[in-house]
Amino acid sequence: MEKRLILAINPGSTSTKFSLFEEDKLIFESTLRHSNEELKEYKKITDQFHFRKALIINELASKKIDLSGIIAVVGRGGLVKPIESGIYRVNKQMKDDLVAELGGSHASNLGALIAEDIASSIKGATAYIVDPVVVDELQPVARLSGHPEIARKSIFHALNQKAVARLYAASVGKKYEELNLIIAHMGGGTSVGAHSMGRVVDVNNALNGDGPFSPERSGGLPAGQLADLCFSGRFTHGQVLSMLTGQGGMTAYLGTNSFMKVCEMADKGDAKAILVREAAAYQTAKEIGAMASVLKGKVDAIILTGGMAYQEVHVNNIRSMVSYIAEIIVYPGEDEMKALAYNGLLAVDGKIEIKEYV
Repeated sequence: MEKRLILAINPGSTSTKFSLFEEDKLIFESTLRHSNEELKEYKKITDQFHFRKALIINELASKKIDLSGIIAVVGRGGLVKPIESGIYRVNKQMKDDLVAELGGSHASNLGALIAEDIASSIKGATAYIVDPVVVDELQPVARLSGHPEIARKSIFHALNQKAVARLYAASVGKKYEELNLIIAHMGGGTSVGAHSMGRVVDVNNALNGDGPFSPERSGGLPAGQLADLCFSGRFTHGQVLSMLTGQGGMTAYLGTNSFMKVCEMADKGDAKAILVREAAAYQTAKEIGAMASVLKGKVDAIILTGGMAYQEVHVNNIRSMVSYIAEIIVYPGEDEMKALAYNGLLAVDGKIEIKEYV
């Protein structure tokens, strides 16, 4: 039997991760880091398409991978229209919406574009996305922001949150749909979701200025002061958006989007870095507390995940504030690559419904 290879691609704000699987067996994985210096020449996220795709192709070539064995290329879903959870075939409408930044600008928009471009060059290969960041399961009451001109949106790390939720459920011998969980994904952005019986009924918009600040996002800012800033004449619309996503958070405070570096600075006694690190944990813990109220205090577990969860001091700072709510479970990093590949395998084997994006 010929090898059936699945390529999973996950572009993040500060990295491009990709993994090659032989069915459900990991062959190799790679994480390519991108500094602010490397990316600053690209005006739009989608302008990074050729740069990031070339890195992937060159790495595959260096591993002497025969691309003809790839049957599916599965990309992380981007800011498409709000859609239900599941796996979707990449089509023209999806690509057009991503290039037009219909739902906004984010590195995950590149996932489908790169996946489809690679798959189109391989006979018999198909491109998919799984659980994009705009998976929308919000309960109606969570959609109201406080003004009818601004509706709250569901934009979060859906793929990893769903993956670790199911991983935890399996570890305790239950179904994801039987549990109430609070999951905090802490990476380039931080999203904290209230998972009620298999649905994310509330979550902060981790992209556009809501919730905790992170290595490069501002999180929620005081609205009146933000309005004053916008009309001060000091900044363009684009510059303000960059303050919210890309040049906010730790990047704005400390000049770096590396949480590891922030922690190194703090460990060496840098007072500002210590304060910023503590504030990031403080804001995340506050958001977890808010989601506990959404679940009416009935929380089976709190799960901390994402790259920032590798830093024990950060986890402990959060734990000190919220451990009274429920047991704290830590899944550092993310299980996104395996989730992407596994869904791709289910799709090619006809064991999962392939949805069409319209």
